[in-house]
Amino acid sequence: MGIRDELKSAVLQVNDNSQNRHNFEELALEVFRFQAVSNPVYKEYLGFLRVNPQKIDRLEKIPFLPIQFFKHHKVITDNAPTQIVFESSGTTQQNTSKHYVSDLPFYEHVSQKIFEQFYGPITDYHILALLPSYLERNNSSLVYMVQSFIYRSYSKESGFYLNNTQELIQKLQYLSENLQTHRKVLLIGVTFALLDLVENEADLSFIESFKEKFIVMETGGMKGRRKELLREEVHEILTERLPVNHIHSEYGMTELLSQGYSKGEGIFELPNTMKILLREINDPFKILSSQFRTDTSNEKLVRGGINVVDLANIDSCSFIETQDLGAYQPERQKFSVIGRFDNSDIRGCNLLVL
Repeated sequence: MGIRDELKSAVLQVNDNSQNRHNFEELALEVFRFQAVSNPVYKEYLGFLRVNPQKIDRLEKIPFLPIQFFKHHKVITDNAPTQIVFESSGTTQQNTSKHYVSDLPFYEHVSQKIFEQFYGPITDYHILALLPSYLERNNSSLVYMVQSFIYRSYSKESGFYLNNTQELIQKLQYLSENLQTHRKVLLIGVTFALLDLVENEADLSFIESFKEKFIVMETGGMKGRRKELLREEVHEILTERLPVNHIHSEYGMTELLSQGYSKGEGIFELPNTMKILLREINDPFKILSSQFRTDTSNEKLVRGGINVVDLANIDSCSFIETQDLGAYQPERQKFSVIGRFDNSDIRGCNLLVL
């Protein structure tokens, strides 16, 4: 077994709360040293910064690769063969990010394990995917992930919906009348499509009959179809039109193989394979805090640019400086996305919150 396979095996086992020798920071440092040597783009970047990988001994000291590199370079480690290229959404005037993925079974395994960490077995769900803008492309990581979930749910009721809103409503109506098993219904959709759904003249009050088994999850993104709204505004509209108390969210992007999930209020939890560090807004090399604060005052929330450590990115780069602005939620050890840096592209998988 080579070092890549050893690291992937360790990633699938990493758990901060266990006695496993591969706790998160130890494994992150191993991944860093591997990629610092074996990833040509990252190695060159570290060279420009005059960083000696052998002197990096803490998570906070690891340099993060600006996410824009995925637009202009092939970010890949150890010359791994490419099985698929995931590409971000964007207008014709924008360069799109490309993520060269070398191990699709690993991605499927990681994404399912993460989902089940927060929501339980995938076989406990009927999955209805309302992702029209993503389905119009054949290289969306989100579509690939949800397609994998649908396949692994072993539910004949699961499926994708493009612009056929009426068919989706009929499916929901059918499930409301025939939901006699342990399964829940997960409706996962891009934001503009969910808003189109609830603004349809159809009566959706029948959902009340199975609301305890009904989850609505938005993935962000207006795709230029609608005016950008605050996440709070979107969730308010959806909860007013649908008989649910909370709107769930997914935090993911083309450049990541791991995802965070929110079960309401835009407060995200991270899986065992992922951490965020907040950086100073005006100094990308200054980490504000590696640990969540312990105070409970909202006035003292730590805010800054989001750096993501994604251990699942063994074959690309696990240390990414995003263009998202975030805040730690200290009392719950979670985080929220509060905006984006000026002049950064509006990403398909995140709402613009300013």
